[in-house]
Amino acid sequence: MASTNQVFISFALKDTELRDKLVDQINKEKPEAKCVDMPLKKSWESAWKTEVQDTVRGCAGVIGLISESITKADGQQWELRCAIDSGLPLLLIGDKYSKDIPAKQLPELIRDKDIRLWEEAIVSGFLNRLNITSTDE
Repeated sequence: MASTNQVFISFALKDTELRDKLVDQINKEKPEAKCVDMPLKKSWESAWKTEVQDTVRGCAGVIGLISESITKADGQQWELRCAIDSGLPLLLIGDKYSKDIPAKQLPELIRDKDIRLWEEAIVSGFLNRLNITSTDE
């Protein structure tokens, strides 16, 4: 697989502000990384689902922002399904309140996954494990 500098950010629409904070953090820590996401969630459209699959597969890894919003975020759940099915490195992070979400309320696809507390060092370590290269010639 060719190396890429893209990191897919999966988030619920209600968590756009969290996505923006994560993008800012990534831009500061690893400026050569390009953050990619699908801000328009059209989970009912097969063309959108195919576009998500193709976009996710073109990334070095995926970071999923987990909050209580995920329970009704069909689009985010599809994005995470694509990441899991593609076998890409996946980091699931949440704020201190995400630990209060009962496991039985989480979507089945991430119920058994490790959801880490969003800390700068966790994100930095994940980014460093990805094969992200500078696009400068």
